[in-house]
Amino acid sequence: MKTILLKFSGPMQSWGTDSHFETRHTDHHPSKSAVLGLLAASLGWRRDDVRIADLNRVCFAVRVDQPGNLLKDYHTAHKPEVKNGGIISYRTYVTTRYYLQDAVFVVALGISEASDVNKFVKALRSPYFQPYMGRRSLSLPMDFLLDVVDGEPLAVLCSFPWQAADWYKRQELRKGAGSKRLSVFTENRIMGSVSRPRRDHVLSLAASGRHYLARMEQETVCEIGINETHQEHDAFDALGGV
Repeated sequence: MKTILLKFSGPMQSWGTDSHFETRHTDHHPSKSAVLGLLAASLGWRRDDVRIADLNRVCFAVRVDQPGNLLKDYHTAHKPEVKNGGIISYRTYVTTRYYLQDAVFVVALGISEASDVNKFVKALRSPYFQPYMGRRSLSLPMDFLLDVVDGEPLAVLCSFPWQAADWYKRQELRKGAGSKRLSVFTENRIMGSVSRPRRDHVLSLAASGRHYLARMEQETVCEIGINETHQEHDAFDALGGV
């Protein structure tokens, strides 16, 4: 099996699996349905494409490298009241949106077919539709596509270097810790792990009606060594020497 590693980081991101118009929640780590939707968008598939449901065969796992903080954002929206063909007034709605600030996640997509790996990586490098982190205004980081490695998602995530921001790593180093315990959420059934349902098994992303089922998710804790090497930020480094 090959595993594609994706990094989600930035000022804000949002991963809602249970939201309504007035209140848009976010989960504390990326959902499988959102990541598969991002993959489908990169492939150029439209929301009502029946192939989207087939992507559930991808083995999904996510590691929380930097949990971030919850942000509550206040919004108002205006709906026009129309009578006799003309707008006579506007009705005001109050809406609340939640985001994760300064969070960093590493998502692992385990894929058995080599042809699928090549197709998915090509699409993620050159997406057909614009991918984003839960909402259209939240763009992906430049180092979004981290690597493609051999192995199953859980084993890969328990050995892959820690991706937290430098300032966050320095905070942990001041505590005198040589390693960091990170939570990994998987679909694998692991002895001793508690399973919890999460409604992000996607059946359809069609605008006329999105449909999801619940899947079971387990949390595992792994230890990752803290890299003490600190480098100054270079905004052009991620561009590959352009």
